[in-house]
Amino acid sequence: MKDKLLVMLDMQDAMNSRVNANWRSADNAWYRAIWTECAEMLDHYGWKWWKHQAPDLDQVRLELVDIFHFAMSDYLLGQSDNNLVAERIISELADPTQESDIRVAIETMAKSTIANHSMHFSEFANIMNLIDMDFNHLYRMYIGKNVLNFFRQDHGYKDGSYIKVWQGREDNEHLAELLDELDSESEDFKDAVYSGLNDRYPV
Repeated sequence: MKDKLLVMLDMQDAMNSRVNANWRSADNAWYRAIWTECAEMLDHYGWKWWKHQAPDLDQVRLELVDIFHFAMSDYLLGQSDNNLVAERIISELADPTQESDIRVAIETMAKSTIANHSMHFSEFANIMNLIDMDFNHLYRMYIGKNVLNFFRQDHGYKDGSYIKVWQGREDNEHLAELLDELDSESEDFKDAVYSGLNDRYPV
């Protein structure tokens, strides 16, 4: 678990640096990105009593992965040693809070994040449990999303030339297929994801 966390922390640092080489001094409000993603996650789960809503757990999981990006970035700012960051995250994940209502759990994490200007992974772990998402699933989805973000940057995302729909489907749908096909335990997993995207991308 620690080895996988170290991989993800390195990838997050690299992605942040790709967007802004001076991201550590940019004073980004990571906590704000987290609580707004919580609102999106709640919308995907459903909370409106005046209309029929079926929980979209795939989208809920994707929002949780996005939150993981922001929370790791926040923790990286507070500690220069990635080993210590990984150990802190592992310790917090091992002690999940026990809220059984997912809507309340999401709200609690958002409220705590706003109050502390930082997220705690014990609340994150509680939500993982409520949506049947184990650490290996989180790892697989995180690597995929991070690689896709790099792929987009490499193919003109910033200047607007990137093509998001391939063969009638969005890039994240192609990514989901690749993640089902590839072995996330392989040492070259992230390279295989990038290569798979590259093979499918229209040129």
